[in-house]
Amino acid sequence: MVQGVGYRYFAQRLADQLGISGYAKNLSDGRVEVYAIGAAEALEALREALERGPHSADVENVDVEDRRIEKRYADGFSIERDW
Repeated sequence: MVQGVGYRYFAQRLADQLGISGYAKNLSDGRVEVYAIGAAEALEALREALERGPHSADVENVDVEDRRIEKRYADGFSIERDW
């Protein structure tokens, strides 16, 4: 559950710094989904940072799953909406 801590923008800044493409979006149930395309080392660094979150966040859990690459998200990192 993420509310008012800038988690999506935190993810976007990190992704830009690490050369990762994809998106971050709030889900209707209050969670945030981050879809990331990049080198294994960069993805691991992103995961570690997402587990910490921005300074005002209290991250309880980060689930990781492999997904196929969606080409429409392969050229940059965006903030998306689910609802």
